[in-house]
Amino acid sequence: MSDLPHENDQPDPLDPFEEIIEAETDRDPDLAVIEAGSRTLRTQGGAPGADVPARPEDPEVDKALREVEAELATRWGETKLEPSVSRISALMDVLGDPQRSYPSIHITGTNGKTSTARMIECLLGAFELRTGRYTSPHVQSITERISLDGAPVSAERFIETYQDIKPYIEMVDSAQEYRLSFFEVLTGMAYAAFADAPVDVAVVEVGMGGSWDATNVIDGDVAVVTPIGLDHTDRLGETTGEIAGEKAGVIKQGATVILAQQPVDAAQVLLKKAVEVDATVAREGLEFGVVARQVAVGGQMLTLRGLGGEYPEVYLPLHGAHQAHNAAVALAAVEAFFGVGAQRAEPLDIDTVRKAFAAVSSPGRLEVVRRSPTVVLDAAHNPAGAEAAAEAVREAFDFTRLIGVVGASGDKNVRGLLEAFEPIFAEVVVTQNSSHRAMDADELAAIAVEVFGDERVQVEPRLPDALEAAITLAEEEGEFAGGGVLVTGSVITVGEARLLLGKG
Repeated sequence: MSDLPHENDQPDPLDPFEEIIEAETDRDPDLAVIEAGSRTLRTQGGAPGADVPARPEDPEVDKALREVEAELATRWGETKLEPSVSRISALMDVLGDPQRSYPSIHITGTNGKTSTARMIECLLGAFELRTGRYTSPHVQSITERISLDGAPVSAERFIETYQDIKPYIEMVDSAQEYRLSFFEVLTGMAYAAFADAPVDVAVVEVGMGGSWDATNVIDGDVAVVTPIGLDHTDRLGETTGEIAGEKAGVIKQGATVILAQQPVDAAQVLLKKAVEVDATVAREGLEFGVVARQVAVGGQMLTLRGLGGEYPEVYLPLHGAHQAHNAAVALAAVEAFFGVGAQRAEPLDIDTVRKAFAAVSSPGRLEVVRRSPTVVLDAAHNPAGAEAAAEAVREAFDFTRLIGVVGASGDKNVRGLLEAFEPIFAEVVVTQNSSHRAMDADELAAIAVEVFGDERVQVEPRLPDALEAAITLAEEEGEFAGGGVLVTGSVITVGEARLLLGKG
């Protein structure tokens, strides 16, 4: 392997790949072997992602969008669920089943779903397919959840889509025991918008679980399962195996399943489901994976092994080993979509793959939003996500003193999250975001004191005050001493901090 690149390295002007790296890094950043009788898949023989949108500049459009948001807010929130797809199925029926008018890639798992979805979208777009992407939750704007051709739909299109299907929503509401939920309505909007576009392929992230998730009215040609961990245990199960049982619901008859590295009990459940529905399986570490990775300026350089062979010198402008594994999963999913390893043996065009990965962004995922001191945002909200983020910070940043700003939701394993960050935080400022789900700052502080000790914990209930306090603490090291701030604990906390720090 070559030496790690440094910021003062001068790229060879004759090397177009180095030119790609230089252009992309100038910007601020967003199994165990188990044989279960399943068939395994192996070879035989876009445009850059748009950033997070701001509020509409037109006052009338902004007013109309707020009215739609207010109407959606009257429905069950995303944390109140009735495990059934009956209502969303009824909506799809009256809309004429728009979700069946295009092929889809369906993504479930505990961590990494959104980043993987964005990578898949970039790859498909680079191969000149028109894409629709549905992800959740949003960082700042509700319109982020529905993307066409790599960019969130405009506020005008979001409003128009809602108004178009509103009569059908009301029709279903009147016939069901419970009204459609917030997430069910948004899912219906996404599927309708994709059909109206029309898209060549939809990239769909589940909201929670899989079997009874509102998105699961599609039959994904490719089902992707990112790493499964313990989250939403009150709804999905107490073990990773039980959680995998719910998430396995996205695996449909005859589909191709792309499995990230999984706990053994989760892998057994997923492979058993694949056998039952005659699905073809490709497993990270066996049929595909990360061959090599190096830290690079603004990201990392990868060699990936796909279903069709190796893809060397792939630059990914995201930090952390977890993002490299997400990239391997995304590449295998797109290969499977194009039939690599099944209908065709040759790999995807390497230059197109490189171009696509170099254009990937993932706002709120180890995203640098300020310098002097450096402020990084990461939406980790469970222990597994926090551990991955902490390891990536150690690898990619040379902080001599890192201050944490943590605002978490009350229904999460907050102690586990704080314990994961404890080794890298010199001090932590606990706060709370504006969501009704936010854990009270004093309650969070009590847990933080048990993890960090009283001298390392500061309480600032208002997020703006917490950011100011953390930046002040980081600056105590001096301008060139390597102090930094990491804002984390919740997607909502990260989104609100992003706005306060002038992004979007």
